[in-house]
Formats: sequence, C-alpha cells, structure tokens
Amino acid sequence: MKVLLIDTNHDILQKGLENLGCICDEDYTSTKEQIEEKIRNYQGIVIRSRFNIDQQFLDKATNLKFIARVGAGLESIAVDYAHKKGIHLISAPEGNRNAVAEHALGMILSLFNNLKKADLEIRAGNWLRETNRGLELEGKTVGIIGYGNMGKAFAKKLKGFDCEVICYDIKEGVGDENCRQVSLKELQEKTEVLSLHTPFNKCSHNMVNSNFISSFKNPFYLINTARGSAVVTNHLVDALINKKVLGACLDVLEYEKLSFENLFENEQLPKAFDYLIKADNVLLSPHIAGWTVESKKKLAQTIVDKVESIFFSENKKQEPLKIKRVTGVGGLFFKCENPEKLKMWYQIHLGFNTDDWGCTFWWKDLENKSASTQWSPFKKETTYFKPSKKDFMFNYRVHNLKELLKKLKEEKVTVVGELEEYDYGKFAWILDPEGNKIELWEPIDSAFL
Repeated sequence: MKVLLIDTNHDILQKGLENLGCICDEDYTSTKEQIEEKIRNYQGIVIRSRFNIDQQFLDKATNLKFIARVGAGLESIAVDYAHKKGIHLISAPEGNRNAVAEHALGMILSLFNNLKKADLEIRAGNWLRETNRGLELEGKTVGIIGYGNMGKAFAKKLKGFDCEVICYDIKEGVGDENCRQVSLKELQEKTEVLSLHTPFNKCSHNMVNSNFISSFKNPFYLINTARGSAVVTNHLVDALINKKVLGACLDVLEYEKLSFENLFENEQLPKAFDYLIKADNVLLSPHIAGWTVESKKKLAQTIVDKVESIFFSENKKQEPLKIKRVTGVGGLFFKCENPEKLKMWYQIHLGFNTDDWGCTFWWKDLENKSASTQWSPFKKETTYFKPSKKDFMFNYRVHNLKELLKKLKEEKVTVVGELEEYDYGKFAWILDPEGNKIELWEPIDSAFL
C-alpha cells in the first residue's frame, strides 16, 4: 500500500506505517493542485491541516483507501463524499484528549487564582495579595457541552476536585461515572463553569451567542478548547462587559480563519479581540490545547494503530466461520410509565448509581479490560425499539461488527437501518425470528473511562 505524507509528523508515524508494509512518500511543499495530479498513485494519505480535501481532490484520488488526519476532527475533509467513495476516514482524538483536558484544567485554575495577573504585578514591583484572592473549583458545577473523547477526558480530570460535573450532548446515553448527562435546560440552570468540547459542525457553529449566553441562570466562566467558530466573539465580549460571563479561557478564536501573523501586523485589531487581549479576566493561548510533546507521539501512534486495525489486523485473515459473534450483554433497555420515578426507586432500594440515561455497570472482560453494561428505562412512547412492537430491547457486545453484519446478511438475518459509528463504538440493529429488535455494539470502553 502506497501512502503519501503531506504534513510533517512524529517519526513514529512513518516508521510504524512502513513496519506494516506500507511504502511512504513525503511531499511537504507541493501545492494542492500538484498533489492532485499524482494522488491517483496512492492508496493512503496522511494530513494535518495543510489544505482541505474536497470533492475535486477526491475525484482524482481514484485508488484512495484511507485518509488519516493526525488530529481530532475531520472538518477539513468532504466527509460524506469520501464515504460514498468507500474511503476510510481516520482521526486520532484519543491521541491528544489527555493534553486537551490538562490544558483546559490548567487554564481555569490559572484564571481562578489570578496567576497571570499576579505574576505580571510582581514583575512590575507590586505585591498585592487581597486583590488577587482566588476562587476554588470545589463545590461548583462544571457543565460540559460535547461529551466525546475530549469532554470525557476533562471530566475525568475534574473527578478529584469535588465539583459537580454535568454534560449535554446531542447523542443519548453518553454519561458515565465521571459525569451526569442532562438536558440543555438543566445544564443552563446549574452551570457555573462551562467548557466546550464540540467538533466543528452546523450545530456548534456560532453556538455561543447572545441568546445562548442569556439562557444561563447564573453568570458563568467559559472555557473553549474546541473550535473558535463555536463562539461569537462580539457577543462574548458584551457578556464579559455586563458580567453575564465572569471570565473566559480561550485556546481558540474565530479569527483563526485568518493568519495570526497578518492579524497582528494590521494597524487596527478587531475591536472585540482588542478587548480580550487587555482584559484581566480573560486567558488566551494560541490553539495549543492538545499540543504537547507526549500528544505528538500519541497522535502518530493512534494513526498507525488504526491503519493496522483496518487493513492489517489478523482478524481480517480469519475465515468467516471463525469470526467472533456476541461477547457479552451490553445493555438492557425497556419501556415504562415513568422512567424518572423508576430510576429513583432502583437508586433508593437497590443502590443503582443512576443518571439521566439509567445506570452503567462496570466489569472486567476475559482480557481483564474494563467493560460496561447499560441499564436504561425508556418512556413508553419511545420509537427507539421500532419496528419491534415489544417493550424491551437487548444490546449485545460484539467483537467485529462490520464482519459480523456481513455474515448476518449472508445468513438472511433482517438488518434494520445502517451501521452507525461514534467515538464510543459502532452500532447496528437486527430482528430475531419473533420480531425482537436487537442492538449490536462493538464498544470502545476506554471512551467512558
């Protein structure tokens, strides 16, 4: 397999791919148009953020099997079009999630304790203690929007601070032992520190605007280590001025669509940005959350591991009859009259550690790895069990969902819908002979830890 590397990365990446048998070529200087002329010769491409891979590029990549981005997001790639062409898209949020979490935590602790301000004052000859009296995270409610790899890693870091951690996500059932999933309304009612961990998409674009900010019951602190486009800077500054936002930790800015060098060379900075760089209650960093010595290695190794899993795994060499099928019970879902009342009963009388979505039970698999099973009551009106007419649905853990699904189709098993993939696993649905809907889950248990 020939792979083109168009952005520099840690040596681990190229060496790892070559150890798998890939032939790697490097091209860090050619224009996008020049690379388009030769991309038909490659089965794989590895990028960071050098340029966008659009439909025109993909049309010329006639032999491409995968695109690997050494980062968390895929927004620089025409995702839907790549999927239509059968190209595997590989990202590496696992590689820098810890670094992002540590950076977010470091920023809010620094802001709470006035470290930047106090340091500058001492250097200027001022020893001011009372004006730099700090705040503590303990006892506060931290709200997280976007509970994927980054959000989960941040919640894990907060575990020892004795604060309440809640999250909102458009996906159901993502809460875990470190964070309770809630509705957006509850998050806006309780949050005192808000941390964004959303990917770039239509939902997150300009999400934090004046209407969004005014929906919060309490004044709050904002942390953004996700995407600059998630926050409307002018609206944030207005909120800082009127004290609806008490302070901000910003690793990313909407101005990143421009060159920062050119931005600072301009005679006049954007008014909102000029306010941010002068404000004592604002902490800025140049998009370096996730940008550590360790994460550079982890990102590279994650790409190698995923390429190996998809294209070189021993599992792909197994005969179809030898594929693993169900490996355990992943969840028990059932309808009831009043889910909240029922969860409270199980919490009081049977000791269930319930959250918005039920209760997660942790155990060890045969390889002594942490694994989970979900218990979830649903409202009786739910459509999640359709087309089954039953009041329950089982979720079963499987080893290799794509291979199993292929085998089940060959065996004429009824498949409902299409395979769906999230950062906590792959999902598919089938019907048994009596019409019971079964959810099949290839889990990524580490996403919950």
